[in-house]
Amino acid sequence: MSGQRSVRARKHIRKREAVSAGQGPRQARFYRAVLAKVPLPLRGLRSRLVVAFVLVATASALSTGAVAFREARTGVLQQSQDSVIRQFRTSVDAVAVETPVAPSLARLQKAVNQVFQANQSQGRRVLATYGSLRAYAPSADFDKLSPELRRSVDTKRAAVFQRVNDDGHPWLVVGMPVTYNSGEGTESKLSGLVMYLVVPQDTEQAYVEAMVSAIEHATLVALCLAVVLALLAASGVLRPVRALRGATRRMAEGHLGVRLAVNGSDELADLSRSFNHTAAALEESVAELRRLEAQARRFVADVSHELRTPLAAMSAVTDVLDEKALRLDEETSEALQLISEGTSRLSVLVNDLMEISRFDAGAVELNLDEIDLAESVQRTLASRGWQGRVETHLPRPGVLRTRVDPRRLDVVMANLIGNALRHGAPPVRVSMGVREERADVAWALIEVTDGGPGIAEEAMPHIFERFYKASTTRTRSESSGLGLAITAENVHLHGGRISAANLPGGGAAFTVELPLHRDTAAAADAGSAR
Repeated sequence: MSGQRSVRARKHIRKREAVSAGQGPRQARFYRAVLAKVPLPLRGLRSRLVVAFVLVATASALSTGAVAFREARTGVLQQSQDSVIRQFRTSVDAVAVETPVAPSLARLQKAVNQVFQANQSQGRRVLATYGSLRAYAPSADFDKLSPELRRSVDTKRAAVFQRVNDDGHPWLVVGMPVTYNSGEGTESKLSGLVMYLVVPQDTEQAYVEAMVSAIEHATLVALCLAVVLALLAASGVLRPVRALRGATRRMAEGHLGVRLAVNGSDELADLSRSFNHTAAALEESVAELRRLEAQARRFVADVSHELRTPLAAMSAVTDVLDEKALRLDEETSEALQLISEGTSRLSVLVNDLMEISRFDAGAVELNLDEIDLAESVQRTLASRGWQGRVETHLPRPGVLRTRVDPRRLDVVMANLIGNALRHGAPPVRVSMGVREERADVAWALIEVTDGGPGIAEEAMPHIFERFYKASTTRTRSESSGLGLAITAENVHLHGGRISAANLPGGGAAFTVELPLHRDTAAAADAGSAR
């Protein structure tokens, strides 16, 4: 039995945990939805501090005011009530000596007049009842008695009071039965005579309204003070936060030596110390990384430079041997071909490394010249023997001209077209056009496309990185993996942009955008229109 109970208990706990786990994400989504509806300026720390201070001050002022109002109102009304009842009882006792003799109407009216004279004040009224007899002072206008008060007076031997409101005017109605003793030591008995006193409470109401007004003014002052205190507190809290934000932005801009002034020993001071420690560690790590990176770049540049001289000699020798390869035996010829191809690839790699080293050292200079872009592309194709392998859709000569470095543009086009020929599939196309971005900004567009399998989605963000090869979708090549990185660097040197994408029908597309002058763009539009 105990085992069954433990199993049921575990099931109940798992069920409860599952319910709570389901409620957690729902509550989080609900809070996020509520927060999203709050205007952005109200989500700041300053606004939240002000709202919190105002809410606390409002709650404190209202609760304090409510307690003070209740106590003051009770005190004012209680004091007035006690005074009225005490004076009324004294005056009633003064005229009650003749009871329990049944009074006549004249004697009843006389008693009422005496009580009225003793309690005479503006607006007060007195009523005496004895059976069916009624006596009034100063007039018979007496409509403030409720049935409940009459029944209570008829059954009690003490004064009974009730507060009523008539057309916005408060009244205190006191009913006092007159009792007598038949002898010493006996219990008092009701004589049947009842005196009523109606007292206006306008003065007391004015006191209460004055208290309400004072409490409202005090609450308003408390709210204003709370806003001021909240702003001061927010300023004290946000000052180090703003300093931290500014330091973080400066660090993001590369100023790793920025530090915060630490004042005090609170949580914000601990945060500033943590930031300083983090900044110091980051500065040290970045300095070490930069040192290692500089050493690596210097090593690559030195190795590339040192390899150029023997590679030049090796290339010269392989060129001479290539001319004699046909007269050699088959094995020697194949070995010589392998050496020649390896030397050629090594030469390309060294040249690419030298080019990357110049980019990293900032030693690259542009030799700008105004050239015809279409003629430059045609020269690139002709110098490498690609005319029959590449389709061209170019404007007529002289239509699209701009200032570029001819050698670097040749490198850009050779890398993109050669990449399409090696890794893509026919047809390989080169097209050129103009795109106007604004009235004063236009771009020359050069697009190289192929009909191959395209670029894998996971490789797309890294396609222009150094030494990266998208070998999962394209045929593995023996290239250095630097061609597209060098291409991107050359395009950026001209203030241009380069992008890669996959075509809807298959194949890859590389687009180069070079800035055009306004008059050049107009001439290109006119040429294309003709």
